[in-house]
Amino acid sequence: MYNTHDLFHSKNKPVSHPSAPLLQHNNFSEALPFEDPLKDMQEAHSMGTSIMAVEFDGGVVIGADSRTTTGSYIANRVSDKLTPVHDRIYVCRSGSAADTQQISDYVRYFLQIHSVEVGTLPLVETAANLFKDFCYNYKDNLLAGIICAGWDEKNGGSVWTIPLGGSLIKEPFSIGGSGSTYIYGYCDANFKKGMTKEECKQFVRNALSLAMARDGSSGGVVRLAVITKDGVEREVHHEGQGGTLPKHYSD
Repeated sequence: MYNTHDLFHSKNKPVSHPSAPLLQHNNFSEALPFEDPLKDMQEAHSMGTSIMAVEFDGGVVIGADSRTTTGSYIANRVSDKLTPVHDRIYVCRSGSAADTQQISDYVRYFLQIHSVEVGTLPLVETAANLFKDFCYNYKDNLLAGIICAGWDEKNGGSVWTIPLGGSLIKEPFSIGGSGSTYIYGYCDANFKKGMTKEECKQFVRNALSLAMARDGSSGGVVRLAVITKDGVEREVHHEGQGGTLPKHYSD
């Protein structure tokens, strides 16, 4: 047997292992005859994600899974990827958790100043253009895929997509993140214009639960937000007994 105290506390002693030859290294990570278990935990937090937004007459429904990973480890099972940047404007975040959180903080700050200057609530398009500027100008340094959605007095509910690279696209519905690759066919086949609020909520629940079932980087619960002129309604849906998410074959 080898001494675990020597393994973790000695810098200059050779490290022995029952199933490996003696290694003459002073560097702890080089001396280990097995993969460093802390390697993945030291990586940046990433949101291998499933995010989605759909507009309806009177507002938008946005949704996301809740899994955040650090390498191959699940760092947070119930993270909130739906981030408010103003009273009726939210952003769905995918990519690097640090990058998207920082960009959201900047946009929130500029929208607050803009709202005071113009004396009214900001447009969703204004928020989307701010995200676009950040993502495009720093595209070589950021890993951020964003959906900006909300309600304003001029345009009602609207959905804007800002993918990696900083493009800006207005769409009736948008999906993003690693889980989106599994549900393009489902969304194209089941989306229809003129859906009610309840139909949009069911559409988002079904699509995200399917993405979570197929994508190993998505999971946890489904968080929804309905944004209208009256404000924001938040919901949480989960699987299992008493859950409100549909089951799929892979389950």
